[in-house]
Amino acid sequence: MLNNVLLLNSDKTEVLLLGTHAARSKLSDYIASLDGVSVSACTAVKDLGVIIDPSLSFESHVNNITRIAFFHLRNIAKIRNMMSLQDAEKLVHAFVTSRLDYCNALLSGCASKCINKLQLVQNAAARVLTRSRKYDHITPFLISLHWLPIKSCIDYKILLLKYKALSELLYQYDPPC
Repeated sequence: MLNNVLLLNSDKTEVLLLGTHAARSKLSDYIASLDGVSVSACTAVKDLGVIIDPSLSFESHVNNITRIAFFHLRNIAKIRNMMSLQDAEKLVHAFVTSRLDYCNALLSGCASKCINKLQLVQNAAARVLTRSRKYDHITPFLISLHWLPIKSCIDYKILLLKYKALSELLYQYDPPC
């Protein structure tokens, strides 16, 4: 930082201790010193819109996504009767599904409790779009919208990233003649 004439802003710098609960409890009073500035450990950090907690469970991130998504869905539902399906789809994609898809590859090993919360958001978005009732079975509506379930979306993204990485490796090397 000194070589690039940068100063550490202790108000904006956060340190996150990752590990098991037992390992973190041994260092609970640990205060890091970076360039002479004391920085204490925090309970979660936000990086590029993703909330990372010390156990890497992503529960706080999922809770944040669901809270914001339901806020937007309530607002969209209020004006849904005045819009066409295409306009409502644009709003839902802009405010809800984009949040569900953003960095969802990080959630591949996440607990099913977190995935189920995100699935509830997707189900609610489908209900708002299709104007279906609360007790109607949601699967036909998800199929009609061409939406994969959240768990399948996460698996698809992981598989797509693997495929792209492997195919890029295959194309880098010229086969011997």
